[in-house]
Amino acid sequence: MTTAPQKKPRRANSADSANDDDAVRLCPHVPGVDYDVLDRLIGYSIRRAQLAVYDDFIRSLAPWDMTPPRFSALTIISKNPGLKLIDLSAILGVARSGAVLLINTLEQMELVERHPSATDRRAYGLHLSGKGQTTLDRITRVVLETDARVSAHLSERERTTLLKLLRKLAKLDQ
Repeated sequence: MTTAPQKKPRRANSADSANDDDAVRLCPHVPGVDYDVLDRLIGYSIRRAQLAVYDDFIRSLAPWDMTPPRFSALTIISKNPGLKLIDLSAILGVARSGAVLLINTLEQMELVERHPSATDRRAYGLHLSGKGQTTLDRITRVVLETDARVSAHLSERERTTLLKLLRKLAKLDQ
């Protein structure tokens, strides 16, 4: 098991973070409630599953004040040093203004740095700081443990099939 930092997590004021004080525990399916057509909708089932996974992710990474968008951005920047903000925006599927807020937060957390582009004086490339890489290495282990825990009731074959079907639904497997 990976140990988390000892300091208390900071409360973020951005839209990508969860506030535990305001959170309502997800109840996937309340007994005695008629869900009618909702139980037959793929989108509804995906969203309910996503909420359950998200809730576990937030709890597991609370010591780092890490959210899925922050983790995604750190992962992409780590594997693509020098990436421009506009490209990160497209990759994550967020508005440029949202990507700016995300990177500003990661800079404040001292996890990401902007370096002037060697080829375009108007652009900056995104890079992980030393602290950013160390933090990403630690939280990636926790994310993998979290993912294994939330999918533990699936066989390896079911997990592979689910990933394939979700990619197909998202039109990632053309």
